[in-house]
Amino acid sequence: MVIKELLEHQQTVQKVIDTLENDINAACQMAVATLTSGKKILLAGNGGSAGDAQHIAAELTGRFVKERISLPGIALTVDTSALTAIGNDYGYDRVFARQLEGLGQPGDLFIGISTSGNSESILQAFEMAKQKGIKTLGLSGRDGGKMNGKCDVNIIVPSNVTARIQEMHILIGHIICTAIDDAF
Repeated sequence: MVIKELLEHQQTVQKVIDTLENDINAACQMAVATLTSGKKILLAGNGGSAGDAQHIAAELTGRFVKERISLPGIALTVDTSALTAIGNDYGYDRVFARQLEGLGQPGDLFIGISTSGNSESILQAFEMAKQKGIKTLGLSGRDGGKMNGKCDVNIIVPSNVTARIQEMHILIGHIICTAIDDAF
């Protein structure tokens, strides 16, 4: 393992992500507006992105940095009974869309996380969110994949390395949580 090489690559990605400030600001505004209007944030992803979804949801219901009220953040990745029942009955591609259909309300915010931007389960969730009047935020990588055009804002981390994309996604999640802390 070449530690210096990994750190240099991370610094390169960080410099490029600075160009995403406007999209990150828009994401912060979406999240704050959702919560201040009494609505909730629902999140989903697969694999490491599922972990990121759970992490962000926990920062909302618990706390991020400062003491504040608990806020409604739900990771659609944690209910194994729902995931396995929906996956069995409707196919895995529908596991998040089906939950959004039942849990989502107009004015909520769905955050879909996919390093490739092509995860079918996330794409179908974006389609369901649109049908239900739920705002949508994507966190993707590479070139944004099929998520481009499927969500209100798609923050694309310009890297082809999954680990670097995921590291930036959690940084962006923490920036959003900071904006939420500031609002509450």
